[in-house]
Amino acid sequence: MFYRIKLSETEHWLEKGTFGKTHTDERPFSCGTCGKSYKHEKNLFGEKPFSCGTCGKGFSQKGYLTHHIRTHTGEKPYSCGTCGKSFSLSSILTIHIRTHTGEKPYSCGTCGKSFSQKHLTEHLRTHTDERPYSCKSCGKNYKTRNGLSYHMRTHTGEKPFSCGTCGKGFRINSQLRVHLSAHTAEKPFSCGICGKGCSQKGTLAVHMRTHTGEKPFSCETCGLSFIRKSGLRSHMRAHTGERPFSCVTCGKSFAQKYSLTCHMMTHTGEKPFSCGTCGKSFRLKSRLTDHMTTHTGEKRFSCGTCGKGFHSKDSLNFHMKIHTDENSKNYAYK
Repeated sequence: MFYRIKLSETEHWLEKGTFGKTHTDERPFSCGTCGKSYKHEKNLFGEKPFSCGTCGKGFSQKGYLTHHIRTHTGEKPYSCGTCGKSFSLSSILTIHIRTHTGEKPYSCGTCGKSFSQKHLTEHLRTHTDERPYSCKSCGKNYKTRNGLSYHMRTHTGEKPFSCGTCGKGFRINSQLRVHLSAHTAEKPFSCGICGKGCSQKGTLAVHMRTHTGEKPFSCETCGLSFIRKSGLRSHMRAHTGERPFSCVTCGKSFAQKYSLTCHMMTHTGEKPFSCGTCGKSFRLKSRLTDHMTTHTGEKRFSCGTCGKGFHSKDSLNFHMKIHTDENSKNYAYK
């Protein structure tokens, strides 16, 4: 049986099927225009008769409202029998229990990789390169909703993950975890060549490339290679002209976050790098390094034409102007 119902300028046909099967995947209410199906009639019409008394948000079903209210009350009625951790939804508890059992019921038909949560759809995009989530600010596309959320914080400046020791904020929780090791000084991963200790296994893997010379991340435009993926991302902006880091004071944009950090100091007057000999302060660590050579007498930069030495790279570049031969414009770093 079908019902014909007028909604605004669009006609929808409601198919009456077998109702009450909320635990099956049956969707008896279908839209005659687009074909999309729903389990409940109110979903088809966009009706939200159940409202939250705290924030006013509306819901199509009473169960959804019940779940939502727990975000205000903090109620977590579903507890894990293994570790005692509690959750607001039974579905989240089910997913959590798999961290104890090791169950991974969702498998990729392409590579066979299994997942403990319903992340299979997102994983499949690593094979198809589909990027359905777009940034409204810059148009950049992402494979996952979380990826887009993390990216949006580069525009908003939001850093919701804070270090309890020093107060430093981070956009992503994983960045905070890496940072925390700086306070504990724990570095369990050591380089077998030079003995350098690293707090993360991934950090050690990147460090090893400084010995092997491996640069696995290559630019498809110019062929330049990089040790880190972040280095390639930063380099790509030289081709695209993208400048995602903007100054909230004057609006000036930068391709690199570090460049924005240095620029902000021109507004704040901050000079965090001080000379231990004379007390002079600098905005950049590299400027302090150059300055220190005025005390030590070291001249790290040499002219490839006449051999004259200089304390800083800027001084060498200025000197090079006296040599008119363009081919001689190179310098050796001692």
